[in-house]
Amino acid sequence: MGATIDNIATKDKANLDVFSEVLQTLAETDKNLLVVTSDSRGSGKLVPFGQKYPKQIVEVGIAEQHLVGMAAGLASSGKKVFAVSPACFLAARALEQIKNDVAYSDNPVKLIGISAGVSYGALGSTHHSLHDYAVMRAINNLTVVAPADNFETAEAIRQATATDSPFYIRFGKKVMPLLSETNTKFEFGKGRVIKEGKDIVLIATGEAVYPALQAAEQLATENIDAAVISMHTIKPLDTELIAQYAAQCKAIITVEEHSIYGGLGEACASFLLQNQLSKPFKIIGLPDEYTVSGSQNEIFNHYGISGIGIKNEALRLLGNQ
Repeated sequence: MGATIDNIATKDKANLDVFSEVLQTLAETDKNLLVVTSDSRGSGKLVPFGQKYPKQIVEVGIAEQHLVGMAAGLASSGKKVFAVSPACFLAARALEQIKNDVAYSDNPVKLIGISAGVSYGALGSTHHSLHDYAVMRAINNLTVVAPADNFETAEAIRQATATDSPFYIRFGKKVMPLLSETNTKFEFGKGRVIKEGKDIVLIATGEAVYPALQAAEQLATENIDAAVISMHTIKPLDTELIAQYAAQCKAIITVEEHSIYGGLGEACASFLLQNQLSKPFKIIGLPDEYTVSGSQNEIFNHYGISGIGIKNEALRLLGNQ
């Protein structure tokens, strides 16, 4: 097991808190903005939203299929709808409704998967969402996004609200730091370069971007210059940026809080292989097993989704170990 992931400064917030704050700001001037939840206004940080805008929030109870079907119906009548539910249930129980009522019917619902990845910690594999990238990527007409920090979260919600397209946006529960004070450009389908580098590129998404940045800082002490990319949009993938860094770096590592099957890593590998861009390559994620029990940090460390774990994998890939 690797070293524990560092604590994050208290001035930073969980992305879900930022999500709620931005929604409240938008709802103040847009009465067409609605939130539909499945017994999840507490875990979705939506209690303040409900208190301020009680006529703009709908509670359906633990009924995820109904949640998505209702959200699709409201969206088809011109409402700007956010359907908020734990990712493990939204991406499993309501998959048929997401496929047909939202994506196939082109209803611009913003599907918000909360407490994603292994955020539920010791509740175990039944409550972990390690399949959602895979299934959502396979559905046509659905943009798949996992913001890494508070900045990406705020921009993702603002920009998604302004579109007429269906989205799946994934959030964990962890307090997240601001990853870059210089690169403040956010665009769906375009990765965000957090750190430049020429030796190896670490392509990560969501809450896995911060450990990748920690790994890059540790690799610098070994005179290895690692680039870090926040690939916040998993679909459509920024293949132009991947190709650029594949050309300039000696090796590539992808990092995600998801199964190693069907997620960011396999999306990158597919693009690279089909375009004859061959470099030493490794996917860091959750293996094909029921996860160990523990907190999110403990699970991350066990599976090497940590600064030291990613650093060690990078050294092996580069032939330094």
